[in-house]
Amino acid sequence: MLQKALVVIDIQNDITKNYKEIIDNINQSIEWAANNDIHVVYIRHENLSDGTRTFKTNTRGAELVADLKMVSKNVFTKYKGNALSSEEFANFVNENEICEFYLTGADAIACVKSTCYNMLKANYKVSVLSDCITSYDKKKIDEMLHYYESKGGTIIGLPDLLNGNNVLL
Repeated sequence: MLQKALVVIDIQNDITKNYKEIIDNINQSIEWAANNDIHVVYIRHENLSDGTRTFKTNTRGAELVADLKMVSKNVFTKYKGNALSSEEFANFVNENEICEFYLTGADAIACVKSTCYNMLKANYKVSVLSDCITSYDKKKIDEMLHYYESKGGTIIGLPDLLNGNNVLL
């Protein structure tokens, strides 16, 4: 059987406060994945640059937000936008033979975009949960949904996912 994973990207204290608008949806998607034996993976971003003020290693800002539902210990740190740039996450994907991904999180125009693009480029199947992503610039989310589709990704709304109307089954 093909393995799947729900990936929660960068829902950390330093992310845009807009995450509060989607946290309930993300938590519902996590619950759905856990109930359907789908791996749940949490990706954390850390900035190593000297001049940066956000996502700094060993700070509260780099921690996952307290209202995020935690159902696994699959927490991986990345230092670039693309989640697959985390060697530990890439190894987890290979060891568990994961070939299908559901993406949630932030930022839709940065890390979610880069992760989606690179997963599709690596020939994985990718669905972005449209009501489980956000951005510092929410006006660009529709543009990003079109971008994800144009690169070969599938867009799924949470109600369709919860009702079993997702195309990756």
